[in-house]
Amino acid sequence: MILLRRFIIFLTIFMSFIVFAQETEVRVKDLCRIEGVRPNQLMGYGLVVGLDGTGDAKGTFFTAQSIVNMLTRLGISVEKEKMKIGNVAAVIVTAQLPSFARTGDKIDILVATLGDARSLEGGVLLQTPLSGADNEVYALAQGPISMGGKMRGKGHLTVAQISQGAIIEKEITCPIVKEDAISLILNEADFTTAFRIATAINAKFTPTTAKALDPSLVLVKIPVNYKEKTVEFIAALEGLTLIPDVAAKVIINERTGTIVMGKDIRISQVAVSHGDISVVVKATTGETKESKKERVIVLSPGISINDIVAALNSIGATPDDLIAILQAIKSAGALHAEIIIM
Repeated sequence: MILLRRFIIFLTIFMSFIVFAQETEVRVKDLCRIEGVRPNQLMGYGLVVGLDGTGDAKGTFFTAQSIVNMLTRLGISVEKEKMKIGNVAAVIVTAQLPSFARTGDKIDILVATLGDARSLEGGVLLQTPLSGADNEVYALAQGPISMGGKMRGKGHLTVAQISQGAIIEKEITCPIVKEDAISLILNEADFTTAFRIATAINAKFTPTTAKALDPSLVLVKIPVNYKEKTVEFIAALEGLTLIPDVAAKVIINERTGTIVMGKDIRISQVAVSHGDISVVVKATTGETKESKKERVIVLSPGISINDIVAALNSIGATPDDLIAILQAIKSAGALHAEIIIM
């Protein structure tokens, strides 16, 4: 099948989306986190009132029961069977409790319907306790529902966010120093990067300060002169820079035709035929050839994937052609990188 030629401007726009990773120094702070410094998830069950008939239907029994329980606590006795709940919705409230958050701090919350309510617009969330995995209450949520500027009848109206909608009532302490040492956990496990982090730390302090225990963990002993200055030591630690090792990857978004790749990816000897396009990587160097029936690219082994993409675009290959050819080269074992399809 002869492939249809696309407009050259389309190919030019496509190439503008190809991004090549550049080697640059990165802070330790951006490569890893300190063990113990982490957020905690909170969750609670609550009621949103004041809805304009868009709440749960009468058959949502747990909403009616929740209203009865709430009114009973307020000293009001009602019968569940006589409850009209169209203006009320049962919701699940979730939040992230940041590390080192203090009592009285406010955090954002997310509210989502639990029953069959059609919309939360215009409602008010009643006071809702938010608990952690240990069933302890760490925050209280309450406030008017915000739909983020969405117009009535448009958008997803059964989920809403309340900015600063919960107040922290109980703190979570995170011990970060254990046996006079700090553990750095890499965001992406990699042996080479872990070794480089330990090397950079030892070069700054003492040769025995840091040790890479595995590809995701670097143990750092606090130097004697920083024993009483832990925060100062961590600040100095996080400010160190190094060049992390980057795995060879080609990320392809088939929906948008975007390709993201590292600049050092190499291709071995291979031959690929795709429609009226042929790609040949062999020892004998050659030039791009094009005829009325077939477009042929002859390149040398060891070339970068950047050269392949540039050559394919020079003969009018489409984004779909590029993706198919790269996948074929990888399947043949000639593309030395991991391909990730999005």
